Amino acid sequence: MKRVLLGMALLALVLPIAARADGITLTNVRGSVTILASGITSMGSQLISFNNIQAPAGHAMGSVSYGTGALDSGSLWTGGTFSSVGSFFDVIGKGAYGEPKGPIFTGTFTGEIAWTLISSSKQLHIYQLSGDIAGQIWTGHMVTGTTTQTIYTKWNQEIIDHKGSIKLGTTHITTPEPGTLGLLGTGLMAVAGLFRRRLLTK
Repeated sequence: MKRVLLGMALLALVLPIAARADGITLTNVRGSVTILASGITSMGSQLISFNNIQAPAGHAMGSVSYGTGALDSGSLWTGGTFSSVGSFFDVIGKGAYGEPKGPIFTGTFTGEIAWTLISSSKQLHIYQLSGDIAGQIWTGHMVTGTTTQTIYTKWNQEIIDHKGSIKLGTTHITTPEPGTLGLLGTGLMAVAGLFRRRLLTK
């Protein structure tokens, strides 16, 4: 009985820890970006990885599309912050390489969205668009996450024709298991405690 109780206690402690490591990591590349004071928009960037699944060279697993609200502070060419009002962040999978088919994530940005100038030269400007996101994954669960999109422009494209391209986007979505498994762990500890009391009173 002691072994059973010890096993249950260990399980209760380990499950929440393991769950914290869970999550969905996505990466995307390429795709045109429109850069305006009214918002930054990218449609159809190529999804190239889903967790540890990588798309074969020259192929995409789906698409990543997003849009921000209007520029809140700063400027397009030196960096600033965008509003999340009216924003969207959508990931669609093809289902060809192990990723879900159809909407993988449908949501919006939450809070301020940072627009940071990383490097600048006469030929190339590199920016990072980063912010928190929230929405629904393909399982129906509501989730939160973060995304960082590295965007480059050539010859002041963001000023002349308001266009850029995505060098790399990385999105991490936190899965809802930690709370659920935490409750399960607490419940198992309570059951173990009851068993121990009964043993001690016998």
